[in-house]
Amino acid sequence: MKPADGFLNALTGGAPAGGGDDSDDGAGELRYRSVWISDIHLGTPGCQAHALLDFLRRVESEHLFLVGDIIDGWQLRRSWYWPQAHNDVVQKLLRKARKGTKVVFIPGNHDEFARKYLQHNFGGVEVAEDWIHETADGRKLWITHGDLFDGVIQCAKWLAHLGDTAYEFTLKLNRHLNSLRARMGLPYWSLSKYLKLKVKRAVSYVGDFESAVAREARNRGVQGVVCGHIHHAELRDIDGILYANDGDWVESLTALVEHADGRLEILDWSSRALQARQTQLGTAIQPVGSPA
Repeated sequence: MKPADGFLNALTGGAPAGGGDDSDDGAGELRYRSVWISDIHLGTPGCQAHALLDFLRRVESEHLFLVGDIIDGWQLRRSWYWPQAHNDVVQKLLRKARKGTKVVFIPGNHDEFARKYLQHNFGGVEVAEDWIHETADGRKLWITHGDLFDGVIQCAKWLAHLGDTAYEFTLKLNRHLNSLRARMGLPYWSLSKYLKLKVKRAVSYVGDFESAVAREARNRGVQGVVCGHIHHAELRDIDGILYANDGDWVESLTALVEHADGRLEILDWSSRALQARQTQLGTAIQPVGSPA
């Protein structure tokens, strides 16, 4: 099955049946005006679909922006991987759209196949190249995935694919390591994030990307930008422009949220995911150093 076919199947409700997601357990625990999530990478073993489902069940909003790399077409072209939990995520997004949430999908480089469907609406999900969102306090935010400001993607796509393969290998190692850490009651540790923040060239790449996106936001006459792509959640001022990156749902498990008054915040779901993982492994497990 081609990624585009799977994408359309899922959005139109034609994905394989079984399991499904009709649970409203905990629905409405947290309510926000707007929510941004990106880099979910459905179709890969690294996708934290169960943690995302928990997030989607418990968080409600007027606007929900899917800021690219929701479905990983690169990986699906190499090897088809689509477990029920990934289908459940799509069905949960569609259900939110049916219940009145404005859902906007802005494709990224991994789901670039969806750029063929710009200005289309699938099951209440609007597909757009980018978006301008006005916050409750009157600020205009430009929303884009961000891959157009990645020199590697634009100038050497083959190198980006090579890097993606290396990243998948790193995640595979991390899954084994963090399975052991969870059994010991220790939090998730990301090797790729460690390298991203410690290796000089990687730090320079992140800084260059952030500056380029903020510069383009200024050129567009808006007060801020919301993006994804680099899997690094951030909320800060860059030369008078608000730069917001919502992170990812492979390692960070973060989202950007807008409160009713327009205030923005990075929401970190990783600790909740760790608790759920420990519950699955058994409530008797004690963290290292904790009294028995």
